[in-house]
Amino acid sequence: MKIIDLDENHLPLYFVCLEDWSEEVREAGGRKETWYNRMKDKGLRVKLVLDDHGVACGLIQYIPIEYSTAEGVGLYFINCIWVHGHKQGRGNFQHRGFGKALLEAAEADARVLGAKGIAAWGLVVPTFMRASWFRKHGYRTADRAGLITLLWKPFTADALPPKWIRETGRPPLEPNRVTVTAFCNGWCPAQNLVLERARKASTDPQFTGKVVFREVDTFDRAEFLRLGISDALFIDGKRVRTGPPPSYDKIHGLIAKRANKLR
Repeated sequence: MKIIDLDENHLPLYFVCLEDWSEEVREAGGRKETWYNRMKDKGLRVKLVLDDHGVACGLIQYIPIEYSTAEGVGLYFINCIWVHGHKQGRGNFQHRGFGKALLEAAEADARVLGAKGIAAWGLVVPTFMRASWFRKHGYRTADRAGLITLLWKPFTADALPPKWIRETGRPPLEPNRVTVTAFCNGWCPAQNLVLERARKASTDPQFTGKVVFREVDTFDRAEFLRLGISDALFIDGKRVRTGPPPSYDKIHGLIAKRANKLR
């Protein structure tokens, strides 16, 4: 394998998280590219792992923690680490040590950049970004919010543990309307997909006059800190589970259920 920094040739593949075969990722639109262009001069780092044939089969992206959903000092934050595991496209490359190689490369890079440590989010359930996988590689629990654990690995003795920025409220509602609110940072195509499906469902002509759609751009730090919500979908103040992304029909049905109750 070979670890490389993201280059111009791999940008299109990076924007779709290596899933250039996926119709769903294309449905998410160009928000990941927009996010990249906003972050590339703010400390964003991206590394790819190539197999022996030069095929990109995994990536890791990490940012200064002040642009993340956590608070910390002198740390980098791993937005995601992903090794392609689908049968479609380039095939399944998981369980071959590519993830470990990416993580070690990112840690080494963060040290060179002068970071005091590196943090990551991990799920307590055995799915994507497993907290247990990070612990296996020397990460400690720093904080937890529901199913999401904040983990970190300090590099220096004076490094301070990070903590989650807590959610402080719910989006406001529009009187006598179904209020659909999509919070979106832009870094994750899966969450970008949720926003696009919610927008499309909300603007169905059958909901004219009954539904209002609001998009909150949480790349704007002030907008994120207002409620402490980065990526989420709310329908009349009720959070919709977005992992994995709900289908268009699911979102449309939830909106219709609320709209049908309006007088």
